[in-house]
Amino acid sequence: MPNYPPLPSSRTYAILGTGALGGFYGARLQQAGMEVHFLLRSDYEPVRQQGLRVESPQGNFVLPHVHAYRDVREMPSCDVVVVALKTTQNHLLPQLLPPVVKPNGVVLVLQNGLGIESEVAAIVGSERVMGGLCFLCSNKIGSGQIRHLDYGQITLGDYAANDAPSGITERMQQIASDFQQAGIAMELSEDLLLARWKKLVWNIPFNGLSVVLNATTQEMMASEPIRALATQLMQEVLTGAAACLQRLSPEQPNRIIPFDFIATMLDYTQTMKPYRTSMKIDFDERRPLEIAAIFGQPLRSAQQAGVELPHIQMLYRQLQFLDARNRSHGSPQ
Repeated sequence: MPNYPPLPSSRTYAILGTGALGGFYGARLQQAGMEVHFLLRSDYEPVRQQGLRVESPQGNFVLPHVHAYRDVREMPSCDVVVVALKTTQNHLLPQLLPPVVKPNGVVLVLQNGLGIESEVAAIVGSERVMGGLCFLCSNKIGSGQIRHLDYGQITLGDYAANDAPSGITERMQQIASDFQQAGIAMELSEDLLLARWKKLVWNIPFNGLSVVLNATTQEMMASEPIRALATQLMQEVLTGAAACLQRLSPEQPNRIIPFDFIATMLDYTQTMKPYRTSMKIDFDERRPLEIAAIFGQPLRSAQQAGVELPHIQMLYRQLQFLDARNRSHGSPQ
């Protein structure tokens, strides 16, 4: 297993992408006493003047003063750089990351999909990359205004260039300690790739179907046919994961997602507050959808491992059509 050096005892954070996810986690870290620096675009002036506002069942709060920037070249180098951008903006990372990550710092990728860490590793080196999977219901409702609805747990893992399990490293424990101090539940995973496939068990059916069906999670779960379809999609994710992980690690037959994980995800979705998924919000705002990372790459990985995932392939093609047509109409007024 790789031997990653620990981080300093007191850590600074940079948030690249101060939206529903980055804004929530970054605000919670600052509220807990961490030094946090936020990169913003359109929200720069409102946040610089008025700070960040978070509504949450765990308690509303306002950070009247935050370190806000609109250019990474103005930001200090930080120990932990959190990538909370949409994957559709990852073409910007070669310009964004080098100025802001310290020589011995790490990049924590809080994005959905597969193959993302390898893109970041090509920029900063594989030994400086970590991944996090967020189970969070949160929306941005205005400039510098985040509405947290439910959940918030992060599954954290270290990245290995060969996609092998990394074990639990000291720097994972250090970052988990900071987030836990901020009230964020953390699960440490020895196997980041397996954790990414587990997140796809939820993301593929519910993000995709929410767009195709124009439905919230509550509406989908209330329909027996759609619940059955979501279950079929989840079963295909398990099939794809098993084939890919077996191809990478034939000597580790237990590197699989247990079948009862499907029921766990369905139960979570049944009990969560009615939620318009992040992909549905992007679609409604006519922003590019994250279908390449969440659908395209898993399908390619499964095909390389010799399996076809027909229900996921059909959903992917539908989303490609809807995404292209939606964006051709321009931004909503």
